[in-house]
Amino acid sequence: MTTLAQADLARIGASVRERFAQERRVLSFDEYLALFEQSPYRFTRDAARYLKDCIDHFGTVEIDRAGQKAKRYTLFDLPWDERRKNERLVGQEDIQDEFHRALGNFVREGRINRLVMLHGPNGSAKSTFVSCLMKALEHYATIEEGAIYVFSWIFPRGRDGRAVGFGSVDDAANMGPSYAHLPDASIELRLGSELRESPLLLLPSADRRRVLTDAFQRANIDDAPPASITDGALGAKNRQIFEALLTAYRGDLGKVLAHVRVERFYVSQRYRQGAVTVGPQMAVDAREQQISVDRSLGSLPASLQSLALFETHGDLVDASSGILEFSDLLKRPLDAWRYLLLAIEEGEISLGQSVMPINTVLVATSNDVHLKAFREHHEYRSFRGRLSLIKVPYLLEHSAERSIYDGQIVPQLRGEVAPHSTYVAALWAVLTRLRRPVLDSYPNKKLGHLAVQLTPLEKADYYDDLTIPNRFTNDEISELKAGWELVRRESDPWALYEGSTGASPREIRMILLDAAQDARHHGLSPLSVLEKIRELCDSDDFDFLKEPPEGGYHDHRGFIEQVRGRWLDRVDEEIRAATGLVDEAQYVELFDRYVTHVSYSLKKERIYNAMTGKNEDPDQKLMDNVEQMLGVTKNQEAFRRDIMSGVAAHAIDNPGEKPSFPRVFPRLLAQVREATYLKRKKQIGEIIEDIQASISGNTKNIPADRMRRAEDTKRRMIEQHGYKDRSLGDALTELLRRRYA
Repeated sequence: MTTLAQADLARIGASVRERFAQERRVLSFDEYLALFEQSPYRFTRDAARYLKDCIDHFGTVEIDRAGQKAKRYTLFDLPWDERRKNERLVGQEDIQDEFHRALGNFVREGRINRLVMLHGPNGSAKSTFVSCLMKALEHYATIEEGAIYVFSWIFPRGRDGRAVGFGSVDDAANMGPSYAHLPDASIELRLGSELRESPLLLLPSADRRRVLTDAFQRANIDDAPPASITDGALGAKNRQIFEALLTAYRGDLGKVLAHVRVERFYVSQRYRQGAVTVGPQMAVDAREQQISVDRSLGSLPASLQSLALFETHGDLVDASSGILEFSDLLKRPLDAWRYLLLAIEEGEISLGQSVMPINTVLVATSNDVHLKAFREHHEYRSFRGRLSLIKVPYLLEHSAERSIYDGQIVPQLRGEVAPHSTYVAALWAVLTRLRRPVLDSYPNKKLGHLAVQLTPLEKADYYDDLTIPNRFTNDEISELKAGWELVRRESDPWALYEGSTGASPREIRMILLDAAQDARHHGLSPLSVLEKIRELCDSDDFDFLKEPPEGGYHDHRGFIEQVRGRWLDRVDEEIRAATGLVDEAQYVELFDRYVTHVSYSLKKERIYNAMTGKNEDPDQKLMDNVEQMLGVTKNQEAFRRDIMSGVAAHAIDNPGEKPSFPRVFPRLLAQVREATYLKRKKQIGEIIEDIQASISGNTKNIPADRMRRAEDTKRRMIEQHGYKDRSLGDALTELLRRRYA
């Protein structure tokens, strides 16, 4: 009787066999050549083309960055594995594009002739960037479009016990035209190709170029094959085996290729296959070992026993056909990686007994401190031409920074996480990274004069979602919106560019984890985060904390209170809306009526009143009331004309579209809204006190109608914003103390 376990095992076994056959994991050389002719481009890719195709395979998405359209490569979101979504790369779209462009240059030049160096401050996601590439390669190699094939040598065992092709009396003993599919019991010896050379390199160079040209022409491929295939050659070990076999078979190439087994190769970080990271050790990254010494002489065919066969080992070898990351490369002494200069330039590296071809995308990471020291070295110029430098700064958008902690920290916490806790941490971190604008950096002086007026807090919001302070005029707002990219790029040429200093995500993670254990606040809360940030500032352990304040920038301790204010702005806005005292739509309706009456007033026309059914003069009291809310006490006529100019400009840019006042006049709507709530400040404060009484259970002296209102408001805060009683109590206590006392 078959047990359930046996049935499961049988089903799994059948699935594995079917998948093995579908993936075509073992081929003869003839079968591989037929596969190549179907997809010549796919099977002639070097490491650069393969990695670029991997990135392109996952595609791009268009994202909105502060009102600007930007391209993001989907690969960095790890879409094939939902379990790894927290390991994705947050932000850094510019870096993705620069790296893709560097790969494109390798493809156009036909070879990998530079080391790509990612440099930036510690913790700026350089390693995460490379890790995403490696994870993508692992997945890409498992699908049909990403199939990679390498080869090994197969030496069957004849009936006389000797290896076929090297002295056995039954060389033609019914084994077929290829030994690739022989069972292991019939194989005397298998020698792999540790360099993972393309099986096409087994063809003579002149014939290989002809085969490649014909295949590319038939497939209408405009690109030329990479130099590693057209002009490449087998590694020393495989060349010796090939020549020995060719001599044994008296020049019969078919019999030589019968010994070739083509095998599918899978990239693996864990097993260091095509995706390797090395630390700043001092050893050379490739070496040789004589295999005829390590193996039993009896297992080698006689014709090979006389050869000194060397296998290569090391990090460069493990990463062949993939990507090799030199982590913190510049921590190595210069002499320990000087050999890379010649290797990058020549595309190969000299070893003791042979020359090893390099088919690997080389990526290095370094912090800016070591790169600065390296630039002062007298040999830097000779290295510079072989480096592609890509700057990786800290994030400057606090919403993106926040998503790091929401994805990586919050899921690890078991206790309560109060709303805005990660926002507070992210905003403070971004503020520490910003630099003061310099007027002389701007060819457009008008934009420069506006940029230098931005405070750090205003600049952070400007970078994040193009929020611009109300004090700027409509023309100035338009100028700042149009110049967003120029302001963001201002510091690129600076040694201390924006995002090169400040709080690292690593420090912020520790702050959040420590704050989550603060028993005074029942889990992670904005208050506990702010307290831990203050402790960090008081420790003075980090270089960025020692920067002197300049025009409001680098005032890291002062930023704590500014961030507290922004947090309370959010809580205040939430509680106002939750009270239901004023419908949000009323602001827009009021402003809409105001604009309509202003329009008729300027045209000196009467307006139809639907209530009375008569044409009447524009409502002067309504206009005065709104202008009082906006603080307009003088030059009302000019202000009204500015309003109508804004409406007209919107109509020109958006013909046939009714103006959206929150979009056209956001700062004016905000002022109307604020003025409306100021009139109800006392009432809101009373509701807050009643909610606190509800949370504490001390409602004895509160009238029933007030209690119902407080309970309704509390329920909305919990349902709509994610509060719980304790976190809501903490937030409202702070709000009441600082704004409604």
